[in-house]
Amino acid sequence: MAQASTKSAFQETLSLPQIVALYIGAVVGSGILLIPGLTAELAGPASILAWMVMSILVVPMAITMGLLSARHPHSGGVSHFVRLAFGDRFGNAVGWFFLLAVPIGGPILAVTGAKYLAILMNWGDVQIYSVAALIFFIVLVMNVFGLQLAGKVQTIVVSLIIAILVLAICTAIPHYDASNFTPFMPNGWYSVMQTAVLLFWCFIGWEAVTHLSQEFVNPQRNAIRGVLWSAGVVALLYFGVAFLTVGTHSYGNQMSAASLSVMVQLSLGPIGGWIVAVTALFICIASANAYVSAASRIAYALSQEGVAPKWFGILHPKYRTPIGGLAFIMVAFIVVLYVLASGMISFSQLIQLPNATFFATYIGGCFAGIRLLRDSRLGKLCAWISLIVSLGLYPFLGWSGLYPVAILIIVNVWERRKRRIDLKVPTT
Repeated sequence: MAQASTKSAFQETLSLPQIVALYIGAVVGSGILLIPGLTAELAGPASILAWMVMSILVVPMAITMGLLSARHPHSGGVSHFVRLAFGDRFGNAVGWFFLLAVPIGGPILAVTGAKYLAILMNWGDVQIYSVAALIFFIVLVMNVFGLQLAGKVQTIVVSLIIAILVLAICTAIPHYDASNFTPFMPNGWYSVMQTAVLLFWCFIGWEAVTHLSQEFVNPQRNAIRGVLWSAGVVALLYFGVAFLTVGTHSYGNQMSAASLSVMVQLSLGPIGGWIVAVTALFICIASANAYVSAASRIAYALSQEGVAPKWFGILHPKYRTPIGGLAFIMVAFIVVLYVLASGMISFSQLIQLPNATFFATYIGGCFAGIRLLRDSRLGKLCAWISLIVSLGLYPFLGWSGLYPVAILIIVNVWERRKRRIDLKVPTT
């Protein structure tokens, strides 16, 4: 019954270009601003090997999510796939993994965008967190008015992101020097493996758009096409930026965290800093938009399943958007933003928590893919490859890997308590 209710709740409004834009917006996040320089500093020129390998390995992950979305379009996304494969308990757990990642990851994206502006404007913390709140408010408003508006905005924003990143690559080419690739592997193979783990953060996002698959126009056809197009674009953008970061030696000596800005300024001077700042703002808005859209719909789906508060399932009377889920995300955002602003937890510590839940979400989705795509040779192979990669990298999460375990325990305790209450016969 829950599935039927969910099917009638949303409209099919997302065309192929909008699907591709949502995928790219979800995957090309703040990592493109930070990771190329950091990986080059960690592994030297050999870091491009890790970029090449991850660009290849991400394709099976993307295909697995695309095939599952095409066969089982649902606002529950990965949690729905896991529910079909292994039952309600595991499906609900994966749904909560994703839902409790976005209210933490969203503020991180908003603050990242605000900080790039702050560097140029010499802002303090008050201005940074005020702009971060404004960024998130814009994203929430777009989602209240529905994905038809959000999808169009996403298409425009992602087009601008691609154009600016291509500009960054092109302006760096005249400054390329082959001597920057020697010595090629100054820190050994272990540093390359460390780099590959770090790169996983750059390639998550395919799972986010699965929650919107019910609103795809012709999902059986467009889900996999959207995945393949976006995977190709993302791989080319990432590798181009990473390769030229090394080729122009735009890293090291405290330049690594702003390597993209350093690279652009080689040709464009100070105006390049503004270009990167605007790019950072666009990237953070696009990523936050994709994840907020997905999280509000998983909140709705969990409410329909009876494992989340009923108000999570409230829809806007006119636009039929999940304003209950959006309200929950807004409240959580305010709390997390306050925690960050107060200094109770650092930015680098906080980012590890959503990273862990995304890992757990991918692992659940891969297990589901192995079972649900068993009649597809391609689908089953991709699911197995994705599972092996995800499980192999999970131990490197450290203490943050316990966050999904804690969520799982709390959800199980809550469900058992609710079941006892439902079964309890009222006394007379």
